[in-house]
Amino acid sequence: MNARVPAEVFPPGEFLREELEARDWSQQELAEIMGRPPRLISELISGKRAVTPETAKGLAEAFGTSPDYWMSLESQYQLSKVKTEDGIVARKAALYGRFPVREMIRRGWVQASESVEVLEARFCEFFRIPDVSVQPELVHNAKKTHAHLEATPLQMAWLFRVRTLAEKQVVPAYSREKLAAAVEKLKTLLLAPEEARHAPRILAEAGVRLVFVEAMPGSKIDGATFWLDDGKPVIGMTFRFDRIDNFWFVLRHEIEHVLREDGKADADVLIDSDLGSETDGIAECEALANEAGADFCVPKGQLDDFVARVQPYFSEKKVLLFAQRINVHPGLVVGQLQRRLKRHDFLRKHQVKVRDCVLQAADSDGWGSFSE
Repeated sequence: MNARVPAEVFPPGEFLREELEARDWSQQELAEIMGRPPRLISELISGKRAVTPETAKGLAEAFGTSPDYWMSLESQYQLSKVKTEDGIVARKAALYGRFPVREMIRRGWVQASESVEVLEARFCEFFRIPDVSVQPELVHNAKKTHAHLEATPLQMAWLFRVRTLAEKQVVPAYSREKLAAAVEKLKTLLLAPEEARHAPRILAEAGVRLVFVEAMPGSKIDGATFWLDDGKPVIGMTFRFDRIDNFWFVLRHEIEHVLREDGKADADVLIDSDLGSETDGIAECEALANEAGADFCVPKGQLDDFVARVQPYFSEKKVLLFAQRINVHPGLVVGQLQRRLKRHDFLRKHQVKVRDCVLQAADSDGWGSFSE
């Protein structure tokens, strides 16, 4: 099969020469008709001067054509002179359209390159795909469910970074019994913010890999749970909201997914965002995980009893005494009361930050310090 050869594009001057020959006009005569210098006509024919809108209008009146005709000839000729780069711009556009390229390069997840071939290869390596046209899959043979929407490019990039860091962890085989025991150990850490730093170690001892990666802007992820090919569970968290109540709620929510082995059989990835904000219309596994997270922070029975006794007068003193009685930080009680009262400003000062405490003892990436 013969290769296709692009059609040759001629300058507008060639067509102008043909028009003059057809009418047996000289360049001087056309110049007089248009009221323009003879040099202009000469330079148009030789291709030394481009057709301007003013000139196009004059030529159209002289030859009974349209100005658009002459402007189109000029545009096609100018475009034909521009050297193409074998689709490099289109390939870059496709890459930027599929992946959050700029943010991933900024974080050091992918090294920048002037070569689109090198850049494509690096993104293929990051997402473990043979070609940039292939859809990345975090877990092999992953199945879509009605409970979880397909991950966005921002979420997928975040998930792959979590996976990369998690795979580097050396942990014992996962044991559901050990994880259940670990939950009881975690309960003893709820009183003081700095105690949260022990959570990664306690979970690792049960065979659960816990990783913290700063959320991609706009991804809205609080946490996620998935299972590696070797059957080991991974929990990823973002600290999208750096509050003691949010940390423990999200962590216990994800632990419940692991305990129930949600997503393991279907090789599904559970992506959780805006946890606890909605209760109606969510999947059963999410509702159960929400209940586990809330009950872990403040046992439901005790919270119900407290609310029944003191409402509608939830004074700061009463809240602090209740938190002391059940041996948890006041911020956890405040977080649960905010949800019940739908008052997110209620005693907010007690929702202290814990991120810096946790990250000092955890595998993490982000917040100004990116892992290699």
